[in-house]
Amino acid sequence: MNQIKCPNCGEVFTIDESSYDSIVKQIRDHQFNEELRRREKDYEEKLRMQLDALKQKTLSENLKALNEKDLQIEKLKSELSGKEKENELLTKEAVDELQARLQEKENLIVRLDADLKNKEMENKVDLAKAVAEKEEEITHLKAESDALKQSYVKQLADKDELIAYYKDFKAKQSTKMIGEDLEQHCLYEFNRVRPLFRNAYFEKDNDISQGSKGDFIFRDYDDEGTQIVSIMFEMKNEADQTATKHKNEDFLAKLDKDRKDKKCEYAVLVSLLETDNDLYNEGIVDMSHRYEKMYVVRPQNFIPIITLLRNANMNSLSYKKQLIALQEQDVDFKNFENNMNAFKEAFGKNYTTAAKKFNDAIEEIDKSIAHLNKIKEALTSSSNQLRLANDKAQDLSIRKLTRNAPSVAEKFKQ
Repeated sequence: MNQIKCPNCGEVFTIDESSYDSIVKQIRDHQFNEELRRREKDYEEKLRMQLDALKQKTLSENLKALNEKDLQIEKLKSELSGKEKENELLTKEAVDELQARLQEKENLIVRLDADLKNKEMENKVDLAKAVAEKEEEITHLKAESDALKQSYVKQLADKDELIAYYKDFKAKQSTKMIGEDLEQHCLYEFNRVRPLFRNAYFEKDNDISQGSKGDFIFRDYDDEGTQIVSIMFEMKNEADQTATKHKNEDFLAKLDKDRKDKKCEYAVLVSLLETDNDLYNEGIVDMSHRYEKMYVVRPQNFIPIITLLRNANMNSLSYKKQLIALQEQDVDFKNFENNMNAFKEAFGKNYTTAAKKFNDAIEEIDKSIAHLNKIKEALTSSSNQLRLANDKAQDLSIRKLTRNAPSVAEKFKQ
């Protein structure tokens, strides 16, 4: 809103923006026309004064020249009174010369006057052209302003009509059935264009294994069975008489959780909440700054958002197929790696068991060798003892036996 103060009484008036712009435009056009007329009048007056001054100067010069010639003529008449023929001839020549000069001055005045008139005419033409261009520009601006005003009026009328339709739609429903009617409306709209989505899945979300569920799940596939796009839908509405008014943002967190739990790529809230909010009334609202791949739409944009997201994903379908192929190859490599690891683990267990058995056998062999060594040492010791015994037996003689037994030696002698 703008304020205008009366210069006479000092009273302040408050007017809207369009009225204020209209008044300012009228004042601007009036001032422009007044300034144009004033400058045109000043320019004409200036040209007229310049012309008068030039004419006055030329006449003054001519009169001065005539006076000088008259003086010369009188002087010549007084000096050459006796020479009438010569004087007449000189007078005639002087008069002819004077007339020629006068004619030249008159021609100059005529040329200057014509030049001034031409200049004045050119200036008038330029002024007229400038005025015409300005008027054409003003007419063009008026036409653009009228067209813009009509466009705004039409948009306001469409919005008012849409709001009136939904208010009437809500007024005819009970509070209990409002949400269900919005779901039925969306289901009807989708079934109406079902031929456009031959391989699509669009059903109620009845899976509450994760603790919550959305309203509808949309999945579309190509002819080869590759998923093109998946969308989790939530439909929200309420009666105008409801005491507690909800906002769209109140349902975004749950919708984002449902999208992730059901492994959907996008999440869309179809809402009739906040009917006076121009942000949601103007079209599709991207809420990705709050939650990833999240959109809020009015029911009239339900089919367009599906088409928009589907077409956007169709462009990347070939890349998605390549990604799936790479993922499958990656799965094959992982399976090969798992089989290799399983073989390594089984081989490792068998090797560990065989190594343990081998070590046990080595230990038993070592024990047997130690035992045989002990037997060998015992046998070796026994052999030594036998050798010593044999040596002792070989060294045995009667003399040695009877060394300390003289009676036995005597017996042996006998």
